Amino acid sequence: MTLAERTTARFGELIGAAPDIAVRAPGRVNLIGEHTDYNDGFVLPAAIGQHSIVAARRRLDNVVRMIAADFGDVVSEFDLSRPIAPAPDQPWSNYIRGMAATMQAHGVDLGGTDIVVAGDIPQGSGLSSSASLSVATGMALGGLFARGHFGATQIALMAQAAECDFVGMRCGNMDQLASAHGVLDHALLIDCRSLDIRPVALPPGAAILIVHSGISRGLVDGQYNERRAQCEAVARQLGAAALRDVSLDELDAARADLDPIAYRRARHVVTENVRVLDAAQAMEGGDLVALGELMAASHVSMRDDFEITLPAIDHLVAELQRAIGGRGGARMTGGGFGGAVVALVEAEAAQAVIDHVETGYRTPDGNTPAIMVERAHAGASFL
Repeated sequence: MTLAERTTARFGELIGAAPDIAVRAPGRVNLIGEHTDYNDGFVLPAAIGQHSIVAARRRLDNVVRMIAADFGDVVSEFDLSRPIAPAPDQPWSNYIRGMAATMQAHGVDLGGTDIVVAGDIPQGSGLSSSASLSVATGMALGGLFARGHFGATQIALMAQAAECDFVGMRCGNMDQLASAHGVLDHALLIDCRSLDIRPVALPPGAAILIVHSGISRGLVDGQYNERRAQCEAVARQLGAAALRDVSLDELDAARADLDPIAYRRARHVVTENVRVLDAAQAMEGGDLVALGELMAASHVSMRDDFEITLPAIDHLVAELQRAIGGRGGARMTGGGFGGAVVALVEAEAAQAVIDHVETGYRTPDGNTPAIMVERAHAGASFL
């Protein structure tokens, strides 16, 4: 049985009836463009095969009852007749709570709902399990109570708002847009200011490898929000709406007036935006050599200027780059401080790369890393 089939079957066992609606929303892997989305910049993610499933059915009262099938069918609930509050002891439920509160703020008259959720995106991997759950929840609640009024971009932006304002992680909009808009066998070049989304075909014969470092991230508890504040402070100091509007020449001209750490944070974002646009062009030309060079430069910038990698991550990236050689590349993906590494490789070389990594890298607990061979998948959909 597929994850969707298992989830809907479990819904019937727990609720005693079939769901009125079920939605799948994929995670995403960001090929290049880290911490540029909340700076109004450019990103190049792809939706992946791992996803969240949300099955839902109307109730006759005002209670929203959520069951996490992945966590032993643990139950969390809230009453719509009262303000929706976070549940510190059940953080998984806060993405659903936050989505419900955000949709209420957008005028959706929600009603009581039974919800069963499940997913196969590794937690803390940097593959956007939270955005996936939020997007799937938004589509399910929208389908039940808003008659499909909201489009994919609107759902994605509400999911971003829920994560920022309710959960407290001041993320950009890349994860949610990628989950909502994924295109089979294509990455998405996203302009995070205009919300223009252009599918870019992956090079023929290329495979995406996702290697989990074995180090789980915790972005709210980490330094993600601090990095965002540093970027916004530099933009204000330079009189720009966002770092997207700052060139490297302009940044260098102001270097003497900037805090040295703030300068390096901004340099990463400014140069990363250029790398994203160059990577999209290289991808369209099927140039795995150029893509590998850009991915390597991105990782160095994340390591040295933005300081969001870890020694184990750097070692894993180095092992991947050594195995891949010149045709393709590797870099950390996601917000940082742990999680996964992404690589683009020739499909025929993928197994040799995997064998090398399994020999040359161990997770902190001494195991071989979890490795996924992926392709770009379609975005969120009703089942």
